[in-house]
Amino acid sequence: MDILEKIVRDKRREVALKKSLIPVSQLEGSVLFAREGVSMARTLRTSRTGVIAEHKRRSPSKSVINQSLNVADVAQGYELAGVCGMSVLTDGKYFGGSLDDLMHARAAVQIPLLRKEFMIDEYQILEAKAYGADAILLIAAILTPSEIKIFSELAKSIGLDVLLEVHNEEELRKSIMPSLDMLGVNNRNLKTFDVSLDISKSLSRQIPDDFVKVSESGISSVGAIRDLRQYGYQGFLIGENFMKTDDPGANALDFIKALS
Repeated sequence: MDILEKIVRDKRREVALKKSLIPVSQLEGSVLFAREGVSMARTLRTSRTGVIAEHKRRSPSKSVINQSLNVADVAQGYELAGVCGMSVLTDGKYFGGSLDDLMHARAAVQIPLLRKEFMIDEYQILEAKAYGADAILLIAAILTPSEIKIFSELAKSIGLDVLLEVHNEEELRKSIMPSLDMLGVNNRNLKTFDVSLDISKSLSRQIPDDFVKVSESGISSVGAIRDLRQYGYQGFLIGENFMKTDDPGANALDFIKALS
């Protein structure tokens, strides 16, 4: 069993427990559920930088990245830096995140927020809306085409943008559908954790222009973004490069200044 299979197995147990404790009616009755979201896809289309900065405390591949920072401070730093949006890891066991991180970030900033999670149930999409997300991540590697369709249509019906993540041509082929807003290519092999920007480059021509192209993982330089732009990418998800520093916001500001 590889790490992705372990995460999904544990996530199913976690979601089953949450569903037994917090009913859907409670999620739908939350103040943030009625909030009108900010489109991350539209923001990326009109941006000159395309940077989506991440809040991530740890990961299975890198262990501890940064456990000491307050998520609201990080969010405000990113907003001041001029990022297009923020990705918030909400998985607890493997990434040290929580839905509270999403809620605290929402209270601190106005920029679009992406709930980055291993989505395996419609319940998690309602959670995302209830805790202040503007967009959700769907991972093609752990979902069937039918699940992608059901989940993305539900997300769109409650005002959330959808970023679908793929790792190879097979996943991309099975996943393209009108209910998606953004197609993300993860440059990290989830089985080996090896990273190569060539994955984004090789899949770029197969992503229709109807979708915002987003490159994820392994982006640590301005040069990498300039290179990927030539392949039609408008969004660039950057996590560890900022979070491994003492001041992610200041680091993001320097990065964006150099990019601009």
